[in-house]
Amino acid sequence: MSVLWTADEAQAATGGRLAGPTDWTARGVSIDTRTLRRGDLFVALKDVRDGHDFVAQALEKGAAAALVTHRPEGVSEDAPLLVVDEVLSGLDALGRRARARTGAKVVAVTGSVGKTSTKEMLRQVLGGQGRTHAAEASYNNHWGVPLTLARMPADTDFAVIEIGMNHPGEIAPLARMAQPDVAIVTTVAAAHLAAFDGIEGIAHEKAAIFEGLKPGGTAIFKGDLETSPILEAAALAAGAAVRTFGETAACHHRVTDIRIGDRHTVSEGRVWRAPVLYKVGAPGRHFAVNAMAVLATAQVLGLDQATALGDLGRWTPPAGRGLREVVALDLVDSRATLELIDDAYNANPTSMEAALEVLAAARTVDDVGRVARGRRIAYLGDMGELGAGEAEAHAGLAESRHMKRIDTVHCVGPLMRNLYDALPAERRGRWTETAAEMEQTLRRDLDAGDVVLIKASKYMGLPRLVDAIKKLGQGASVPDA
Repeated sequence: MSVLWTADEAQAATGGRLAGPTDWTARGVSIDTRTLRRGDLFVALKDVRDGHDFVAQALEKGAAAALVTHRPEGVSEDAPLLVVDEVLSGLDALGRRARARTGAKVVAVTGSVGKTSTKEMLRQVLGGQGRTHAAEASYNNHWGVPLTLARMPADTDFAVIEIGMNHPGEIAPLARMAQPDVAIVTTVAAAHLAAFDGIEGIAHEKAAIFEGLKPGGTAIFKGDLETSPILEAAALAAGAAVRTFGETAACHHRVTDIRIGDRHTVSEGRVWRAPVLYKVGAPGRHFAVNAMAVLATAQVLGLDQATALGDLGRWTPPAGRGLREVVALDLVDSRATLELIDDAYNANPTSMEAALEVLAAARTVDDVGRVARGRRIAYLGDMGELGAGEAEAHAGLAESRHMKRIDTVHCVGPLMRNLYDALPAERRGRWTETAAEMEQTLRRDLDAGDVVLIKASKYMGLPRLVDAIKKLGQGASVPDA
C-alpha cells in the first residue's frame, strides 16, 4: 500500500507537535489495536476506554506513529508521536485535510433506513468506474466520518461517506466536513424518535446533509414521502440541484415494477426519462428502491450506465443487513437445509416492515424435515429509540399485511411483548426477555425446509441467534444453488 500520510503532512494538517522520530510514513489510520496493521497511524481516541492505554501495544504491533495528547505511561522517549491538544479534533483535522487534497467526487448518504446498504451499492457501482473509497462497516458518527476521510488516499476517484445521527444537530457538521458533490437521503422514518418531537424533526435533521454540499452539488432524496417537501426546501435553500427517486410518477427517477425473488429483485423503472431494467442480488422492495438512488447518482456523475447496471446486479447485502445464507443441518442429506435471513443489525418500524415482506415472499421447501411443510419463521427483537409511542409501534407490527404469510413469530425483549400479545394465537411463538433465553430452545423451533428471519435493534444481541442457527446440526454451510 502506498503512503497515506507523511509525518510532515500529518503535523501540518493537525497543527500538532512531532516527538521522537520525524521521518515516519503511515499507510493507514487505525483506532483499534485489534485490527491495526503494520504501518498504520494509531489514533488514541477516548471512548469506552482511553486509547492512550493502548499506544504502547499499537507501537509494538508496528504502528508507524501515534496521535496523542501526551506521552502515555510506558511509552519510550524515542517513540514516534504526533502530540495534539485533543485527539478527536486532530482526527477531524486529518479528515478535513484528506478531503481538501483529493479531486474525488464525494457522495454522502444518510437516511432513517438503508444508509449502509445504499453505501455498499454505491461502493460496488462506483468501484467499477474508478478508484473508490468508502466507509468500513457503519462508521457514520462523530469519529467514523473523520476516520473514513482520514483514510482516503489522495488519488481517489470516488468516495462514499455514510452519515448517521441519534440526536439533533449531528448531521450538518459531518456533512460540511465531507463536502459532498452528491448528498442522498434514502428515506425519513420513525427512527430515533425519542430524541425528536416527531417525524418532521427527523426530516429536518436528515435534510441538514444538504448544508455540506459543494457549490453546484446535487441533492437526491425520496420524492414520495409526506416529508419530501421538507427535504426539497432544504435542498433548494442550499442551492442544490434536486433529483428525486421513488415509486410515483412525480419522482425524477422512479421504479415502476418490482419482482421479488428468492435470491434477487428484478425491477423496471425510468432513470431521468430513460427506461431501465435492473437487478440487485438480494430480495427486497427497499433494496430495489434505494438502488434507484444509486442509478440516479451514476447519472448525475456521468457514469456509464451499462457498466453501472452490471455492477449493481452483482451487489449482495453484508451480514446483519439482510444477508441470506443456506445452512446445512445434515452433511449426508444435502436436502436437509434451512435458509437464514440475517437482518440483526438494526430495526425500526419501516425496516421491520421491509424485512417481513422479504420473509413473506421467501420460498420454503416441503417434505425434507421432520415437519412436512417448510415454514416462514421470524425472531423479532425490540426496536430502540422510538419514544412515547414505542409500545404501540411494536404491537402494530401484528397488523402488517405480510404477517398472514408468516407461520410463527418469536419475540425477544420487553417491548416485543406488545407484539407477542397482539399476535393471533396461530402465529404466536415464544416470548423471552433476552436473546440468551431464546437461544436455549432454538433447536426445537426449526427444521429443514424453513426460512428464518432474525431482526432487531443491535443492542438486543440477536446476532447470537444468527450464530446459533449456523451451528445447528453439523453447522456447515452449503453452496447457494
